[in-house]
Amino acid sequence: MELREYATILIKNWVLIVIAAILGIAAGAGFSLLATPEYQSRTQLYVSVRSGAGTTSDMVQGANFSRQIVNSYVDVIKTGVVLEPVVNELGLEMSASALASHVTAASPADTALINLTVTSPSPQQAAEIANAVGESFKNVVQTELEPDQESGMSPVNLTTTQVALEPSSPVSPNVTMNILLGLLVGLAVGVGIAVLRSALDTRIYSLRDVEAVTDKPLLGGILEDQDVKKQPLVIKDKPQSAIAESFRTLRTNLQFLNVGGSSSVFVISSAKPGEGKSTTAVNLSLTLAEAGSRVALIEADLRLPRVSKYLGVEGGAGLTDILIGNADLNDVLQRWGRTQMYYLPAGRIPPNPSELLGSPEMDKVIAELEESFDYVIIDAPPALAVTDAAVVAHGRAGVLIAVASGSTKKPELHAALSTLDNADANVVGVVVTMLPDKAVYGYGYGNYGYGDAANVDTTLKADNEH
Repeated sequence: MELREYATILIKNWVLIVIAAILGIAAGAGFSLLATPEYQSRTQLYVSVRSGAGTTSDMVQGANFSRQIVNSYVDVIKTGVVLEPVVNELGLEMSASALASHVTAASPADTALINLTVTSPSPQQAAEIANAVGESFKNVVQTELEPDQESGMSPVNLTTTQVALEPSSPVSPNVTMNILLGLLVGLAVGVGIAVLRSALDTRIYSLRDVEAVTDKPLLGGILEDQDVKKQPLVIKDKPQSAIAESFRTLRTNLQFLNVGGSSSVFVISSAKPGEGKSTTAVNLSLTLAEAGSRVALIEADLRLPRVSKYLGVEGGAGLTDILIGNADLNDVLQRWGRTQMYYLPAGRIPPNPSELLGSPEMDKVIAELEESFDYVIIDAPPALAVTDAAVVAHGRAGVLIAVASGSTKKPELHAALSTLDNADANVVGVVVTMLPDKAVYGYGYGNYGYGDAANVDTTLKADNEH
């Protein structure tokens, strides 16, 4: 995954990441509020060796000896022989071993000093215990560890250089540190969830995602427009919009496919319903017509026809009547307004759409229209829902698969292509619909000049007579 893709994931999931960060901050602050404050108090002891003669040599030897034994003394401080008297003296409700977990002793390198630190929920108790442990330790050293049998005076002397004082503020919890830690953890969790969601999300969002599934040509990216549901005839209602220009780009790419005398019959299908295939079929037909081509649009979705509704055409009689022999092609083929687009409605919904679409009569209809028109556009049902699309697409017709950005999943597209390939259909390309502007940046689709009225057929603006 490239750095740009990670950036896209973070931008796309910024709300999730912010929420996770806020929750992390709240967790850090909550932990700080609920945690029991801990106070620390420290006393310091200096270890020295008494010298009888007091010569320089004796003093140096004594200092060296002090530094050597001080580390051994550090380990003694947390033993029961030192802490038991403290527990008894202060009447603590804990054992010597429990008290040892609150006591820390250390000696700075190359010194004869011992730093003794005590932690307690009570600042007063922390100071009392620290001083008591210091005095108990001095007594143990001078009476038990280093006694002088002759003079009754220990050769080792311990001096308190710093008395433990009652602390004014707790050392924990560190509210600022906990909040910062919570923020970092929250951000890490948010980013992790965002990346994991992206890795598990198999939906197609961009043209790059289509390239990861198939090597079929990308014929266009139809931009997203919230008004399409209310105004599906983009070429008529919004001829200067970016989405209209994306349909014109699709038209240009389709014209390149038709160079060299290949079939001018194109079947538009999708993996599943709701991916914009009917909208694409209608607007592609209109763009071809505005470019001067004679276009026949066939509504071959005999299960859920929508094109008649989009065009505002009465579809009571149409393709099904021709296929069962109740009507001729010229009787039901209608010219849409003043354009060069002719429309063949679906007609009445039959109980056996697949049989009708795969019949020889259907082949005759397509062949007759192919002779009379520059392009024949067939709006077929979704490939995964039923077999109708595969039936219609057999022969020389080229199939365009409509893929909805943010809806179609990669396995669904792969399955649809496999279904059509198994039926020997000629899939000529993929069209990505409902595509955000940023998803097509750099591909040459969608970067249009708003307000460019070039190639806009004024006949589409006129009132259409049906």
